[in-house]
Amino acid sequence: MIFDINLFYFVAIPAVILYGVAKGGFAGPIAVVGVPLMSIVVSPLQAAAIMLPILCLQDVIAVLSYRRKFHYKNLQTLLPGALLGIIAGTLWFRYLSDDLIRIFIGIISIAFVLNYLIIKESIRPLKVSYLRGTLFGSLSGFISFGIHAGGIPFNMYMYPQKLDQKVLAGTAAIFFAIVNYIKVIPYFLLGQLNFENLITSLILMPFAPLGFLIGYYLTHRVNERLFYSVAYLCLFFVGLKLLYEGIVNIL
Repeated sequence: MIFDINLFYFVAIPAVILYGVAKGGFAGPIAVVGVPLMSIVVSPLQAAAIMLPILCLQDVIAVLSYRRKFHYKNLQTLLPGALLGIIAGTLWFRYLSDDLIRIFIGIISIAFVLNYLIIKESIRPLKVSYLRGTLFGSLSGFISFGIHAGGIPFNMYMYPQKLDQKVLAGTAAIFFAIVNYIKVIPYFLLGQLNFENLITSLILMPFAPLGFLIGYYLTHRVNERLFYSVAYLCLFFVGLKLLYEGIVNIL
């Protein structure tokens, strides 16, 4: 239940726009702050339920915009694992502490960025891997089910391949469109898509295309090296934020 309407929309509107910017293809990790931001005023489960229909709308726009630029083999490696992750999330996510999940995401995010900074000068682009794709796809599906933060494991798998940023954006668009529409089924069965949440989603939906247009514009105007630098920077600070929040709340 939303107790403070004004405060809720004060944080929810920026969250929706940030998700849209990421869906537009620019620095996907920034979207991970969306549900935690909304969780200031509502429960994480309600925040995730409100966001899902909005993400589904953004997915349609993203797929239509990037439908000719995606990496098919990466989708083959990621999607089977993502399905397993969604199933695991459906069965177990509600029993896990939100703060433990924040700590987990924070640690892997920071470790990933530090590893990149240490070896970036010598490393060659990694190739597609069914083993790594299944692993990170599973993590992405699981985390996406709970707090729509599947972009972090997805990017951890995709960034080291150093693909063209438009191909990366297109692959992400198709991957998360499939993941989010699959999530509608368990969300509905678990009663999270109730009348109140759906009405709130409807009110917030006009802000979804705005965020997407901003992200789409930046993706097509910003230098690729700068694009990846911003993406890693966002990932690092989001990781710090989640790690700090999780530890403070537990203590």
